[in-house]
Amino acid sequence: MSARRTVIALCLAVSTLIATASVAPSQAAPVEQERRAALRYVALGDSYSAGSGVVPIDVTSPMCLRSTRNYPNVIAERIDVRLTDVTCGGADTTHYRTEQYPGVAPQLEALSRTTELVTMTIGGNDSGVFISSILQCGVLGIASAGRGSPCQDRYGNDFVRTVRRTTAPDIKKALRAVHRKAPQATVAILGYPRILPPRRGCFPQMPVARGDVPYLFKLQKVLNKAVRRAADATDSVYVNVPRASRGHDACQVLGRRWVEPATLGTNPVVVHPNSRGESAMARITIRALDLG
Repeated sequence: MSARRTVIALCLAVSTLIATASVAPSQAAPVEQERRAALRYVALGDSYSAGSGVVPIDVTSPMCLRSTRNYPNVIAERIDVRLTDVTCGGADTTHYRTEQYPGVAPQLEALSRTTELVTMTIGGNDSGVFISSILQCGVLGIASAGRGSPCQDRYGNDFVRTVRRTTAPDIKKALRAVHRKAPQATVAILGYPRILPPRRGCFPQMPVARGDVPYLFKLQKVLNKAVRRAADATDSVYVNVPRASRGHDACQVLGRRWVEPATLGTNPVVVHPNSRGESAMARITIRALDLG
């Protein structure tokens, strides 16, 4: 073979290698994308998971007030997974095992041995403590025109005691049941975003008397601590939404707050995350689970 033919042959060989190398990643990309899309994701939980009050509402389960823009759906959009969303407004840990409404199956039935990712917020409705305390303190706050600490004066340590003695073990029990139904899954439980600032509230938008603001702030802190400890005890992932939500409570201005106030808010379901809050919860969860 002449020198010229040898050079030409070498050039062709190099060109072929380059072309093959450039094609290989593009051929591999759909395989990788398909692998990621196969991630089986089940969303459980209460109204903070369901995004109750955020439009549009999922018409397939109107009783649950589930939004198609809740944080599970936002997560599914961003990481391209197969989402089964059984979140439901008003759910507590008992509804993991029992029917919440006629036709609304126990949430654990959505899980299987092939489930790979589970997220939830749960515990806020248990024993009627956390949500009830906000409502009851709001009524007393209005009656006192926002002065004093009528809620703390009436209920003292009752709410905190119930969370520690009843709600905390119920959350732990629910997480263990999730792991049994989905033994291969990464299980994440989110803390609840801050509803009130630590000291000064925003009466009458949040109709809590001034002296009861730190009282309710402490109660939510105790609930989130119970969630975190339950996660630690069950080898689940705790997503620290409370820390990330500093400065985004219901007393902040529109556009900054993640939770809507009881009055003069934008959500028909008050004292719940708005669309900005649901998106933030999705972003924090993706980061905590390294799903990006």
